[in-house]
Amino acid sequence: MNDDVTVRPIRPDDAGEVMTLQRAAFVSEALIYGTPDMPPLTQTLDEVAAELIDNLGCVAFDGTRMVGAVRARRDGELLLIGRLAIAPDQQGRGIGTLLLGAVEQRGAEAGATEAELFTGSLSDANLRLYQREGYAESQRVAGDDGIEQVFLRKSLG
Repeated sequence: MNDDVTVRPIRPDDAGEVMTLQRAAFVSEALIYGTPDMPPLTQTLDEVAAELIDNLGCVAFDGTRMVGAVRARRDGELLLIGRLAIAPDQQGRGIGTLLLGAVEQRGAEAGATEAELFTGSLSDANLRLYQREGYAESQRVAGDDGIEQVFLRKSLG
């Protein structure tokens, strides 16, 4: 992990950079699944900005460059984590691990006792990261396209 990477809470005025980062990061997912028609790639700037209001997510910077982002919100005692996105040229540096830890801490401080996230069943690198960070598969939901969404949970206690 590069010591130059800093993490701070996500803000609504990050929407433009977050959307750009998200689109760059999710292109590889679109290639895995053979479709560009996935929410991280079709979301509008207004939709991203709206999601960042009262969000427990975090962003990571290397100097002044945003290199990672993750969104999260609390639903009762559950922290719902989504849209973990790392700049393609920065993947493998531990930024995803850093962001997950930061967002889990924010969630726990906000009163969540468990975290949940999901990824597609073909996203092997994502599944490895989440399992390495203590997430266990809790459910699989079949999609219309035959691809499963894999839900994973972790205790924040």
